[in-house]
This record gives sequence, C-alpha cells and structure tokens, in this order.
Amino acid sequence: MKRITLLDVASHAGVSRATASLVVRDSPLVGAATRAKVEAAMAELGYVYNLGAARMRAARSRTAGVIIPNLTNPFFAVLLAGIESALETAGLAVILANSNESAAKQDGFVNRMREHGVDGLIVCPAEGTEQRFVDDARRWGMPLVQTLRFLPGTSADYAGMDPAAGMREAVQCLFDFGHRRIGYIAADTLHSAHTERLASFHDAMAASGLDPLFVRQIESTHHTARMAAPEIMNRPARPTALICHNDVLGLGLHRGLSDLGVMPGRDVSLVGFDNVAEADLVRPGLASVATEPFKVGEMAARLLLRRIERPDAEVLHETEPTYFVQRGSCGPVRSTVSAVEA
Repeated sequence: MKRITLLDVASHAGVSRATASLVVRDSPLVGAATRAKVEAAMAELGYVYNLGAARMRAARSRTAGVIIPNLTNPFFAVLLAGIESALETAGLAVILANSNESAAKQDGFVNRMREHGVDGLIVCPAEGTEQRFVDDARRWGMPLVQTLRFLPGTSADYAGMDPAAGMREAVQCLFDFGHRRIGYIAADTLHSAHTERLASFHDAMAASGLDPLFVRQIESTHHTARMAAPEIMNRPARPTALICHNDVLGLGLHRGLSDLGVMPGRDVSLVGFDNVAEADLVRPGLASVATEPFKVGEMAARLLLRRIERPDAEVLHETEPTYFVQRGSCGPVRSTVSAVEA
C-alpha cells in the first residue's frame, strides 16, 4: 500500500502543501476553516504526522529574542506586552534584553541569543546601529523584525507607526486655539523615529501656514526636560505651545513648567507623543499623540511568526496609524504673555 504523504493530504483538502505543513505544525498563521479542512483530510486518509522527524528537521527552541533600547520608558513596556501576548499564544517564550541605546551591547545580546538558539529576533535598533546588523541576520538565516525604528537601506520586516495623522491633528488643534508660536522639543537620539516625527511636525506646521518657532534637542529623560523648562520659556520669543517627541519629555516639561508657576493649558499649551498611561494621571492631563504600542508589539510578533514559518516570504513594512488625544494641557492662547522668572 502506498504511504500517505503530506502532499496527498494537501491535494485532498484542496490546499497547498505549504499550508498543510503549517497545519500539522500547529502554526497560528492558518485560519480555523482551513485548519479544519486539512485535519479532516488527515483523518479520512489516515495520515500520521511523524513528530519526531519533524522536530529533528525544525530544531526549534520555541523562544524569541526581543531587544529594546530603553526599559525606563513606559512606552516600551506596553510594546513588550503586545509582543509577549502574541508570541505566547503561538507557544513562544520571550528572552528580553535592554540595549540602553548601545549598538555594541545590542550586538553582544544578539550573539548570546544566537548561542541559546532563539527562533528569531524582534529589535528596536539602538542609536548608531549599522546596516550590517540586518545583513548579518540574513546571512545567519536568523528571522528578524525591526520595530518602531528601521535602518534605512535595509530589507527586513518592520512593524511601526505612522506619526503623520496624529501630528496633523495636534497642530490643527493648537492652530484652532489661536497658537502661532509653536516650538518642538526633540530627543537627542538620531534614528528613524526621531526623523519621522520631526518631519511630520514640519509638514503639519507647513500645512497650517506656519513656521516652527524653534526645534530644541534635549536628552530624553524626565529630569532633563524638567530642568530645561526655564530656558525654553525665557527665550526672547516665548512659545505659546510646545510639542514633544515623546511623553517622557512631555511629562518632564509638565513638571518643570509647574515648578515655574506656569500652568499647562492656561499659560502655555503642551503636547506629548505616545499617550502613555501616565499622561492621564497628571493634572492637567497631558494631551498626546496616541501610538498604540501594544498593537505595534502584536504586529511585530505576527511578522516574526510569519518569517519563521516562511523564510522566503516577501518583506513587509506595516504601520499603525496615530491619532491625537486632547486633554487639559491644551487650551486657547493667552492674549498677553508675561516673562517667566528663572
């Protein structure tokens, strides 16, 4: 009697051999209806999957490496939760590392994760990461997904966000409140997210017929932003509104402005970016552009699972749209603005 093969099962179920293979390996990439058809064909034909041989072929650890650049930013904790949620559903555990914005540390973590046989990597590239990082992963046959930041000139799956819509809504809100002197507080790290958000700010300002009052780069910490408040507010042309690269800067400035007796939303409007939970805990609440990091994390995990199952699949670049969340830190421009004592 002829031995029943997986190709026979696929033909009987009316699917490709690759799809049938995904079903017998319990891949999360297969829909319930397709899975039911393949399983029915297996039962009808009497096909038995050789799990031992499959394990020898696959040699998987059921783990994925995740490297992020800053564990102190609550945004990344939510991103990680999304990644873990999707990978756990697929039966993969996460090995986590914090590069602390060091490309050298990042390389070291990758080597250690390879030694532990991870099935793939999700990485938010540290500042200074070179193109060879992606090239090396491809040479090793290591499935890789870049998230939140991508390296220009590389070809690898990417899960991120599009800041344009949320930034346009934020600038439009300020414009409608009468603000024309709008400054931008940028982080001092250079990567694609920095470039995209700053470009979106310039585009949104231009769409409203405005020029930025200034762009000021500072270290992305609460403390630095808090300490920068006097210098920012005592400029010769004092801003009536500020938009920040992220909520770390926004929350730090919120406290720094309060230290000066300047109330966000009354004396100056203030907008953050990422809409972390803490933005709604301060008073007045920090208006922010929502970036949905949990969804981005889930997206990155799905892309990695797809790449693991289909190493030669086309490269995908997927983004989550952003939107503006208005809170008390945004309000009408004051008719008179007095100087702030440092």
